[in-house]
Parts: sequence; C-alpha cells; structure tokens
Amino acid sequence: MATQTEQVFAELLAELGELQRRLVGQIAPTGDEQTLLEAHKWILSILQVAADVQIWADPARPRFVEIVGPYKKWGGDNADAFYRFAPIDPGRTYRVTVRPGDAVYLSLTVYGGPRDGRYSERIIGTVNSTTAPRRPDGSISIVLSAQQPSEPDVAWLKLEPDAVAAITRDYLEDPVNGRQAEWQISADNPPAVWRDSDEDLARRFRAALTWVRDQAKMVPLALGAPNTVDPPYPVPTVTFGWAAGDAAYAMGSFDLADDQALVIRGRSPRCAFWNMCLWNPFLHTYNYDYERVTINGAQVVYEPDGSWEIVVAHKPNPHPNWVSTAGHGRGRIWFRWFLPEATPDQPTVEVVPVSALGTAGPARGGQATEAAAEERA
Repeated sequence: MATQTEQVFAELLAELGELQRRLVGQIAPTGDEQTLLEAHKWILSILQVAADVQIWADPARPRFVEIVGPYKKWGGDNADAFYRFAPIDPGRTYRVTVRPGDAVYLSLTVYGGPRDGRYSERIIGTVNSTTAPRRPDGSISIVLSAQQPSEPDVAWLKLEPDAVAAITRDYLEDPVNGRQAEWQISADNPPAVWRDSDEDLARRFRAALTWVRDQAKMVPLALGAPNTVDPPYPVPTVTFGWAAGDAAYAMGSFDLADDQALVIRGRSPRCAFWNMCLWNPFLHTYNYDYERVTINGAQVVYEPDGSWEIVVAHKPNPHPNWVSTAGHGRGRIWFRWFLPEATPDQPTVEVVPVSALGTAGPARGGQATEAAAEERA
C-alpha cells in the first residue's frame, strides 16, 4: 500500500463485508425476510453517516448535515424529526442561527467525548426553543464558545475541552406538510486554505471504521420481554451516544400473531411534543411513506379524560390510533416526551384479537376533547 489512507480504506471495506456476513448468519435462520433485507440498507446508512460525520466533517468551516431521514434510517430515527450534525472544535467560537419554521420543539445539543469515531460519552449542554431568546423576526441566535459572548439576545452554550459534536433536532406535528427549521453555523476566523494530507485523511477513515464497528456492536437489538412497555425514564447527564438532553423515554416490544393486536393505554404529561415509533432490531423505523408506523401527540385521537389508547397490529382495523407493524411479526416500541412537566406514568398493555377492536368511545373519530387538548398543551 502506497499510503496510510489506502490501507485503512481496505480495512473498512473488509469490515463491511464481515458485518454483512454476520448479520445474514444471525437473521436468515429466523426466517424474518423483512429484517434481513433491512439489514443491508442499515449497513449503507451507517456507512453514509460515518462519511458525513467523520470523513467529510470540518470543524473549521462546519455545515449542518442531515444524519437521519426517510432514506437514512439508524440510531432511533422517527417520522416527525429532523436531525443535523456539525463537528465541534472546543478551541473555536461558533455562531448558529435557526429559523424555527413550523417546529413545535427544537434544540441544539453539544456532546463531549472522544473524537476517534467512538460515540459521545456525555451531554455538555442543550439550548432549546423554550429557553432561547428570539429575535424580532422569530429566529434564534446561539453562540458556542469557551468564553461567554458579550452580544445581547443570544443563547450561549459553553464549550468544554472535550466538546466534539453539535446535534440539532426539530420536531413537527405535520412533518409532511410543515416547514422544517433552517439551521446555519459558522466558525470565527476560519483558515484561508486547506489541503488533504495522508495522515489526516487516514485518521478520518480510521474514525469511520471505528464508528461502523461501534454501531455494529449494538445490533441486532434484542426484543426484550414481548408485548411490554417499560417504565419511562428521563435522560441523565451522562449518556451513551446522541440522546436528547431534555426528553423522557420508554422502550417496549411487540410479538404478535396475524390476528392479534397490542393495545397500549397511557396518559402524557404536559410537554412540547411526544410520539411513539415502531423500530426493527437496527433501531430504525419501518417505511412511513406508505403506512403509519409512528404516531405523535397531535395525531392521536384522545379519550374524553385526556388519556390515549394506541393499537399496534398487522392488519387494517377501525381503531383511529392504529399503528401498522408493516409486515414485521416482532419489533421494538419507543416513546419519547420532550420537556415533560413530569416523568410519564408507565403505559399499560393488553393483547387482544384484532376482531375485538372497534371505534367505541365518545372521543373517537373526531377532535380531541378539551381534556385531551389540555393534556397535549
């Protein structure tokens, strides 16, 4: 090999081949063809993200790049959210501007940890749309730096020495028709020129290789106890990966026959946004371009008392809050609540025949009652 980059590039290709063979060996015997096919798309997704956040990322002249979406599924994506990444050098000062569009919740979170391709180890800080000052035009200005800026009407997030990445989130109740937030980032005093070096590019490819290996260690995700939802928990300040810093979460699972449905009942506290998603073992949603495989608090039809009932099932049925398994017999369930007033109570679950589902209940089939709207507010 003539260069270090050629050597590590060959290692990366070999790693992808080994990953594909391992996943086929694990999934093929189960007869789950849908998951086996999705495994191949997942491999390309994490490779694409590795290129975006490790190989191409430049903290001296950063730009926000979308790291999840309908064709980039991994790491717990969902239909309602748009996530963007920018690399961070803790010795620099960054200026971020965001125009919220129709986002009901948005945030920028800075993460700390190693910069060698491993996942972040902690949350350094978060700025969200409820706490940041607004300009007259509705936009938000954020400064990321080690020293507090003197400018008025800006949100400041202090950079610690291990700051490595900034992740933005914006959530829309109508992600198909709503306007996404517009994010811009720039660094003060960027260099005038830049040239590739074999040593630096090899380091970036090595980080991409580490990223792929670390992501592969987490999948396929075990199902856990079937047809359950765990107690919700808030995100701690010590985190693994790029979890949000101001959300509560709950994980569950489904394992259903063709004629069965999982009925999940619960109540959401006041919060900026909440939703429920179905995931495969690679922590990515099913195809939401064709079926409703996620549902959010604005889409749910509530009970008269403000509680809700969500149905997970294979077959179409009359329940207004039906979420499709999209041909998967088994899968993961994921709830998230942003800026909740309190940690949500644990939802209850019940497996029933699909034939038993109906539209009974005064709040079904129409707008939520005042009690339900109060819960969503």
